[in-house]
Amino acid sequence: MNPEAICRLLAEPERLRTYAAVVLGAATPSDVATASGLGARDVVRALATLTDRGLVTESGGRLSADLSLFKTAVRDNLVPAELVRLDPDAERDAVLRAFIADGRLVSIPTARGKRKVVLEHLAACFEPGVRYPERAVDAVLRAWYHDYASLRRYLVDEDLMSRDRGIYWRTGGPVDV
Repeated sequence: MNPEAICRLLAEPERLRTYAAVVLGAATPSDVATASGLGARDVVRALATLTDRGLVTESGGRLSADLSLFKTAVRDNLVPAELVRLDPDAERDAVLRAFIADGRLVSIPTARGKRKVVLEHLAACFEPGVRYPERAVDAVLRAWYHDYASLRRYLVDEDLMSRDRGIYWRTGGPVDV
């Protein structure tokens, strides 16, 4: 089963509450109804779907959930990092791969051309036309790199963002249409 299928199964509130009750130790349908606050009919319907799809198992009249299903689904459906492109352009992608690992910026490039590629990638985190307080800009950039103030300064210096009295907005970089 893939992660998307698991999410679809648990997207319905009744199934999610039923599954959560089983995970937390409810071993019978009546235990599930009590723990989840759902009616018996909703519990029976949800359990039928969850057992049919393999999220819940019944053995000896007792319900259980195999939580390793999540790890297996993610592991079996991972796309190797080398196949995930950070940019459609091969040269830009190579620059981004050199400076971004595990979704974080490893270092700020010293070469201006490479730095601009990285900054344009980061600028895409901000919507054109939206005004951001400095605190919001810092929060986004902090998720990328510990020296978020330098990133903020570089974004302004490279005309990718503008600022006025603590308010920032995106003014450059590529835009997806």
